[in-house]
Amino acid sequence: MGLIDATILFVKEKLHDAEGGHDWFHMERVYKNAVLIAQGENCDLTVVKLGALLHDIADSKFNDGDETVGPKVARDFLESQNVEETIIQHVINIIENISFKGGNFEKQFHSKELEIVQDADRLDALGAIGIARTFNYGGFKNRTLYNPAIPPKLNMSKEEYKKSDSPTLNHFYEKLLLLKDKMNTQTGLKIAEERHRFMEVFLSQFYAEWEGEK
Repeated sequence: MGLIDATILFVKEKLHDAEGGHDWFHMERVYKNAVLIAQGENCDLTVVKLGALLHDIADSKFNDGDETVGPKVARDFLESQNVEETIIQHVINIIENISFKGGNFEKQFHSKELEIVQDADRLDALGAIGIARTFNYGGFKNRTLYNPAIPPKLNMSKEEYKKSDSPTLNHFYEKLLLLKDKMNTQTGLKIAEERHRFMEVFLSQFYAEWEGEK
């Protein structure tokens, strides 16, 4: 079995019971997005594929905020597959630097492969899938759909973002609608623009229904 196939099998097994927005199917969509974006970029495709498949292998949101679990799980797996250290470290760097974290997080590592996987991950937070994932996670955390009395918190610190329990709709303003302007690649930006417009239409319809106008 090849490395990518082995990684896919590992991720499927590891995330078998994961929350619906961060399960194997999320990883698969990010993987497909990453491969698509990579076609127009000068990059190491193996690193892109591994980074996409392992980027959320142990999301800190589901590990008491511990950001060291994901990199460790990924490293242990890749070492078991006898992957060379330079590739392992590159994948770990992607995992450690990919997250939004309130939008004010300064990446400590830069590479074309990280840019590609980050765009691919952000695309899955946009459009119809992004909307579905947002409300799925809000339900998972038992958050209210919307409360006009609780405005979105913009420019949150990393710690504030991690601890936020604001209504689900606020997440659109605290993250989702900000992603389009943070895309790294032209391919990612083009796709993001279309998905961004879809979310704007959704929000317009949501508010109209909330006020009983439609």
